[in-house]
Amino acid sequence: MKKRVLVYIVAVVSTLSLQSCVTNYSVSEPTAYNHQYKSDAKLISLENKKLAENKKELISTFLAEKTAKIASINNSLKNSEIAKALKHTKTIDDLLNEAVTYLGTPYRYGGMTRKGIDCSAFVLSVFGVAAGKNLPRVAAAQAQEGDRVEKENLQKGDLVFFSHGRGKISHVGIVEEVTPEGDIKFIHAATSKGVMISSLADSYWGPKFQFAKRIISENTDS
Repeated sequence: MKKRVLVYIVAVVSTLSLQSCVTNYSVSEPTAYNHQYKSDAKLISLENKKLAENKKELISTFLAEKTAKIASINNSLKNSEIAKALKHTKTIDDLLNEAVTYLGTPYRYGGMTRKGIDCSAFVLSVFGVAAGKNLPRVAAAQAQEGDRVEKENLQKGDLVFFSHGRGKISHVGIVEEVTPEGDIKFIHAATSKGVMISSLADSYWGPKFQFAKRIISENTDS
């Protein structure tokens, strides 16, 4: 009887021990898995963060290079425009410097020399020597050249055309100065005093003024 009781106790203890092992095993396994999952998730998070930082750095580098390239292009364009403006200014200065050397030259109809010259020959000579422009011989034909300019937009070097009757162009001059007050002065070969400087506000020339043309501009200057 005692032996049977002992066997029963041993069987019970063995069963309880086995259940305890199974229970311990079942609890510990998810803990290890969760730990591994958290480690993997942290690693993925770090990798994503690094990728995001790399992407941000690439975008910043691209934008910086693009900005630098645009700045370089703008500087080149700016320098080109400055160079063009300086060249144009020099051309106009050369034109007017040549023109004033004719001051006092007597007027002669059909004349083309410093011994005697008419209005269109004067303009033709000045533009040819100082600017390398080949203009027609007579004022009416010169009036067909260049771009039309409104009186309020006149600049040095522009041509001003006049008519002595019926709107037919019969005289031409070169704008020599536009004063801050808006007075437009032009140099021309007048029949009365030869090559001289007059004003569009003059009571004689003012009413005879017809229109103006720009032969040399920054875009056409060569």
